[in-house]
Amino acid sequence: MHGDPMMWVAGVRALYLQALHPRAVRGVMQNSDFRRDAWGRLMRTANFVGTISYGTTEAAERAGARVRKIHRMLSATDPDTGERYGVDEPELLLWVHCAEIDSYVQVARRSGFPLTDAQVDRYIGEHRVSARLVGLDPDAVPADQEEMAAYFEKVRPELAVGSEAREVDDFLLRPPTHPLLVPAREVLWRRVAHLAYAALPPYAHELYGRPAPKSDTVTRQLRVTGTLLRCVPARLRWQLPPKHILRAMSRLGPGSRPAPYKLGR
Repeated sequence: MHGDPMMWVAGVRALYLQALHPRAVRGVMQNSDFRRDAWGRLMRTANFVGTISYGTTEAAERAGARVRKIHRMLSATDPDTGERYGVDEPELLLWVHCAEIDSYVQVARRSGFPLTDAQVDRYIGEHRVSARLVGLDPDAVPADQEEMAAYFEKVRPELAVGSEAREVDDFLLRPPTHPLLVPAREVLWRRVAHLAYAALPPYAHELYGRPAPKSDTVTRQLRVTGTLLRCVPARLRWQLPPKHILRAMSRLGPGSRPAPYKLGR
């Protein structure tokens, strides 16, 4: 599933969703200049996901240890109360985790990636390992769709759109780029950003205050986009950095090539 090209759209959806938690997004904004190093940050995230998906157990454990070490050193301040808190608070890590996994599942399924309910439950359950790697207690992390839905229902009253979320929204629509690439950004990137935003749950649209097409329209758009992107040969897509899939295939052999048809086995 993580080798599917629609995961890039899912990643942008996750950023939109994660920004709705004021304490979580504040931790990001106060500890990084994401506007100056946006693509570097994106690639570091992609590298982490690729490592824990396709790397060895040892590589995944090392990647998790690096993330935990960095998080332990970072904190943020609530401008209203003056409270200082660590970005590695379990509730913040859990929100980031669930927003990411939910985005992967929702975009994949709605774009036509073949996943049964049982497979989605297994996927969510397997990601308790990735939750452990970033510092969470796996037993406190949703293990299936029912638990994930209950988590989002519980956390919704805490969500809001503050100045930090507005800045993330503006950045995702107009990320800084070289002047010569602005036309390409307007034609290609904005379509990705708009589609990722449209794929958010209705309550997120309400909070951001920007309407989105009807759900069935968005699903059709996701399916068309997924169909087009999947027409690009996988080997060509996998040449893009960080090339985790190609390294895994080299290590494990050609039979390890990831493909949706293997889900039914």
